[in-house]
Parts: sequence; structure tokens; C-alpha cells
Amino acid sequence: MPDAITLYVVAVIFVATLIRSTLGFGEALVAVPLLAMRVPIRVAAPLAVLVSVIVAGVIVVQDWRHVHVRSAGGLILASLPGIPLGVWLLARGNEHAVKSVLGLIILAFSIFSLAGKWSMHFVEDRWGWLVGCGFLSGVLGGAYGMNGPPLAVYGAFRRWSPQHFRATLQGYFLPVSLAGLVGYGALGLWGGVVTRYFLWSLPGVAVATLLGRAINSMLKGDGFLKFVYVGLAVVGVILVGQAIAG
Repeated sequence: MPDAITLYVVAVIFVATLIRSTLGFGEALVAVPLLAMRVPIRVAAPLAVLVSVIVAGVIVVQDWRHVHVRSAGGLILASLPGIPLGVWLLARGNEHAVKSVLGLIILAFSIFSLAGKWSMHFVEDRWGWLVGCGFLSGVLGGAYGMNGPPLAVYGAFRRWSPQHFRATLQGYFLPVSLAGLVGYGALGLWGGVVTRYFLWSLPGVAVATLLGRAINSMLKGDGFLKFVYVGLAVVGVILVGQAIAG
């Protein structure tokens, strides 16, 4: 029988996976901080990445026809130079200032979009915006393991359908998360404890992935975008809150 900590880990992973499978992003702000309350960060981070690989892989296999391959590939390439900058910011930068600025920008974008004041729409990829959002995704990923918000902003600009939005973001997350997992393995951080929690979490991950896909399929156009904007607003509030709390 699983102990209390294992049950807690399983519950957190379930909720995080449901968010990821429904919207395509956002699980990082749920999984790692909540897991780190009960297990060491050296366990929480690789566990979250391992689950991310599985969820992204399942979604890509199921919905590969909905992946905008060119957009996903461009975002991946643009993120590569941002990752070392993010690592440098984590090591040397002012974390509170970075989180405050990013949080306020994301929050302002979300509020303007929800109020109907921001109506930018790209029918085709705009490479300047794609490179900018991909680069920022790399910076946030390198610094805080939070690649999703800039990707969600770009997807909102493109007005992807809920199915294309979800699938294309997983086309980005799958190789990026695999690279992160290889890194954790090379550092010896993918050990028996991580594997044990992962195996206990797998049934919940399967249910949450299928449930999230069903919810995503029921969402349409502007209604889905409102969920995305609310999710981004929550990200912005959390970042600002973390900066204030220190």
C-alpha cells in the first residue's frame, strides 16, 4: 500500500496532468512547487519532467495530425539560445526582479486580451514573434522550468483551435522534455525514488490525459482562448506573488 506522501504525489501529478492535457501548458506551476512541499526538489523536478515526456508523447501519438510541425520546430530552435541565458539568470540574476517583470507582462497581456483590447491575429507564422516567444520560452525554461507561457501567447496570436493548440505545444514539449530528462539522468537525479513515484502515478496520468483530451475537444474558439488567458493570468499572479514573497 502507498504511504501518505506517495498518495499526495499521485494527487498532485493527476491535477497537473489534467491541466496540461486540457490546455496544453500550465502544469509546471502546479507540479513542482506542490511536490517540493513534500519531497526533495531533486525528486520533484525529474519526476515532473518524466511525466511531461509521457503526456506529451501520448498526445503527439494521438493527435499528430493537429501538430503545426513548422511552428513547433521554429519554437524549439528559437528556444535553444534562451536556455543558457535562463540558467545564467537563475545563477547570477535578480530572481525577484525577473519574475516581477515577466509576471506583470503576462498578467497585462491576459487582462487586455480578456477585456477584448488585444486582437492581434496571425494567419501564418510571423517569424519575428515566433523567434521572440520561442527565445523567451527557453529563458523561462532554463531559469524556472516554465517554458509554457510564451508558447501559449504565440498560440493565442495564431488563433489555433483548441486541438491544434494542445497538440502543437506537445510537439514542442516532447523533445525539450526528453533533453531535460537526459540531463537529469546524466546528473544521476533519475533514481529509484523518482521511478517509484512515477509508477504509482501512471494510472492517474492515463486517466487525466484522457479526461483532459475529452474536455479539450468540447472547447471551441474564443471560449478556449478565454481559458488560455485565465491560465496565463494565474501564471502572472503566481510569478509576481513569488517575487513579493521572496
